[in-house]
Amino acid sequence: MTSPLTVNDKAVAVQATPDTPLLWVLRGELQLTGTKFGCGKALCGACTVHLDGQAVRSCVTPLAATAGKLVATIEGLQGREISALRQAWTETDVVQCGYCQSGQLMSASALLKTTPRPSDAEIDAAMNGNLCRCGTYPRIRAAIHRAAVLLAAAPVPAVASAASAAASAAVPAPAASAGG
Repeated sequence: MTSPLTVNDKAVAVQATPDTPLLWVLRGELQLTGTKFGCGKALCGACTVHLDGQAVRSCVTPLAATAGKLVATIEGLQGREISALRQAWTETDVVQCGYCQSGQLMSASALLKTTPRPSDAEIDAAMNGNLCRCGTYPRIRAAIHRAAVLLAAAPVPAVASAASAAASAAVPAPAASAGG
């Protein structure tokens, strides 16, 4: 069965039944593998995507729920929020193994779009259900606070996409040479 949907601002048609979990459509049909499979029960947050700007767990979201809505994955995340989060994630040294990071960033960006200066309680509520195997929760909270400050203080340059941001954050920039 062909099902239409909009992913990362592109209209696509996929071969899937309406009850197929969105996660499998994204990873299998569309080859968007930044969204991770962790538990299949909406308990870990690794599969988090945006559905009309709201953070949802794609492993339990049926394809039918996307009708007429916009789906955004980590590959399509753009704008000031992801740029600020990328900078803050790097400054606070959040990433260890990295498996949870796409879900963490998707939840954090949705939070910052609706709550520009979140409290600890608001961060905890928004990030609830995003599990980090490495236990970097205090750094994740600090990074979200830092991103909020960056967004409030000055324009943060936008990145082309979250995929390039993730690649840039994962690979340290070469040191500048002393000779110029």
